[in-house]
Amino acid sequence: MPDESLSGGDTAIVAVILVISLAALGFAAYLVKAVMAADQGTMKMREIAQAIQEGAAAFLRRQFRTLGIFAVIVFLLLLVLPVADGGWGTRVGRAVFFLVGASFSAAVGFIGMTLATRANLRVAAAANAGGYLPSFRTAYRTGGVVGMITIGLGLFGAALVLLLFDETAPIVLEGFGFGGALLAMFMRVGGGIFTKAADVGADLVGKVEAGIPEDDPRNAATIADNVGDNVGDCAGMAADLFESYAVTLVAALILGQVFFGPVGMVFPLIVAAIGVIASMVGVLATRPAKTDASGMAPINRGFFTSAAVSLVLVAAASFTYLPSISDGVDMEVSPQVLGFVSVLVGVVLAAAIQQLTGYFTETSRKPVKDIGRSSLTGPATVILSGISLGLESAVYAAILIGGAVYGAFLIGGGAALYAVALAGCGLLTTAGVIVAMDTFGPVSDNAQGIAEMSGDIDEEGARVLTDLDAVGNTTKAITKGIAIATAVLAATALFGSYNSQLEVALEDAGDTAGQTLQEAFSLVNPNNVVGAIIGAAVVFFFSGLAISAVSRAAGRVVFEVREQFRTRPGIMTYEERPNYAAVVDICTKDSLRELATPGLLAVLAPVAVGFGLGFGPLAAYLVGAIAAGTLMAVFLSNSGGAWDNAKKMVEDGAYGGKGSEAHAATVIGDTVGDPFKDTAGPAINPLIKVMNLVALIIAPAVVSLSVGEDANDAVRIAIALAATLIIVGAVVVSKRRSVVVGEVTAEPGAGSLTSTAP
Repeated sequence: MPDESLSGGDTAIVAVILVISLAALGFAAYLVKAVMAADQGTMKMREIAQAIQEGAAAFLRRQFRTLGIFAVIVFLLLLVLPVADGGWGTRVGRAVFFLVGASFSAAVGFIGMTLATRANLRVAAAANAGGYLPSFRTAYRTGGVVGMITIGLGLFGAALVLLLFDETAPIVLEGFGFGGALLAMFMRVGGGIFTKAADVGADLVGKVEAGIPEDDPRNAATIADNVGDNVGDCAGMAADLFESYAVTLVAALILGQVFFGPVGMVFPLIVAAIGVIASMVGVLATRPAKTDASGMAPINRGFFTSAAVSLVLVAAASFTYLPSISDGVDMEVSPQVLGFVSVLVGVVLAAAIQQLTGYFTETSRKPVKDIGRSSLTGPATVILSGISLGLESAVYAAILIGGAVYGAFLIGGGAALYAVALAGCGLLTTAGVIVAMDTFGPVSDNAQGIAEMSGDIDEEGARVLTDLDAVGNTTKAITKGIAIATAVLAATALFGSYNSQLEVALEDAGDTAGQTLQEAFSLVNPNNVVGAIIGAAVVFFFSGLAISAVSRAAGRVVFEVREQFRTRPGIMTYEERPNYAAVVDICTKDSLRELATPGLLAVLAPVAVGFGLGFGPLAAYLVGAIAAGTLMAVFLSNSGGAWDNAKKMVEDGAYGGKGSEAHAATVIGDTVGDPFKDTAGPAINPLIKVMNLVALIIAPAVVSLSVGEDANDAVRIAIALAATLIIVGAVVVSKRRSVVVGEVTAEPGAGSLTSTAP
């Protein structure tokens, strides 16, 4: 492995990249000023927005306090775990930058949520006063802020590590990526449980039982629903895409050092810096025009403009910076061609995923129209059609992602895994625009909610916000699809990094790496088959835990809202104000209580497999998790997105419109899809990266306890048993929380439940 340090020229380039990352933060500040200058609407709008701001901020503060405990524990463990190469300075650096990565992930989520809760009423006010153009511009610029902060902090952290640690930077970056991924997973799970518990509860009692509109102020769950949009979609997704960005850079730098030395480490940062410039152009290019066929047209225009700019600049960088001849690596093409074509593969994959996801989730496309039509025969057919759509779309997405991975392998030759990592970097050259697209969704959704709850909006303004909300549903689905593709590319590259770590660790243990790895990775090894099955099973188990948590929390919300309607009849006549805080409190407590079990499963399952079965079965475990995670994440995301937009289509007047049986059927489909698309599905992205990073970090310890002079089966098995027992204990505790949160009334024929939940 090349081990020379950065040259003076390379150091200067990294310093320039550091400045570019700060420029991204400066551009975000410029966009913040433009958003905050917009009109805030009526006093009623401001009161509602203030309640949403307070609820979202309170939730995140409590969540961060809870996650701080996990962060301290992991920090101490990282200090104890050995590193494959480097001394105590490297080990301490990895632990410290774990905290930096976690802090950056938290900051991205908190800043995104804070701005979104201030932009939502400005979007509503703009729709009422100025129409489509200013409301669209405000919502998208809000997303642009989050996007630029995401890529700015991600690039800043990676460049800073490379400047400070040079040769050992890849090891330190493991901690940086792990911190971002771990916190993002917890935020995804916690925020997802909060938002969907409120959303499902509000829909079931409000729309289905009481027959009132979605954001009717008489529904006690409406404020919690709008808070949830911000803590789940804004904070959770921003943290998710930050860790995708950081982890992809980590994998690229690790493999770049293995194959090409300093040049291989610097080039991914150059690609990321180009992505900053391309994202700025893309955000500025996203402007609606009168000739646009749909609300997605300006968003697509901004995305493809960003992609084109990035490809032109990456081509120039590849043929200027990279060498024309490879040294010591068996390759079919030159490093220059490898760099450009790998990035091209990633950009093309992002565009393909965008179009595929749009096809399956847009209201104007056949799949969603078919789900809407199925509402004429009841909720069962709505659910069946949505599930079948999700399953089918997962196959096409998996083929696209698999084709991109295989294409990168063919290009890369001896440096195939590095090519996969560069493809991930290429996919994320448009990350600023991708995050802007995602945040656009919850901001538009909140704006519609604020407008409806306040009643201070005319018919034309309401129509504008409905259109923006439908576009936002599609953009959220698209960004989830792109995030899934990024997760797979990053996880595949991290799998290659895991292989490299094993080679170093085996050599340090005095073992012949090549022969040992060949035997350990054999497909006929029954331990490996078991490892692959466990890896796939963990994805299913994790998804089930997340959806079950939403079910329990939503049940409590349903009982609370029903109880308020029953005991306070003045609510329905607007004579009494609902107790919004009670529902916010239920969602907050349940989401924070429920996030521990999935989190422990994600971190400790690889530990149990690695120390219990060995480093070969752990590799198989990762393969099983990546394969199952890809299909499951796309299935859940696209099913939920399609159900949501089918509901929107009926609410716009199709098949009887609001209040019809078709509407009730699509509402039920949407409530089933809510935890699919906003809790379990998105959380799988950080899940598979967390598991890969855990495997990468524990690899030296697993090898040292398995082979060589320091082998100790007793300690190895004890660690595996401890990890397993903790998982089992957490699951048992979780299962004791019944899904049914009330008891049947004693009245004959009542057939109802009385709440006994706290």
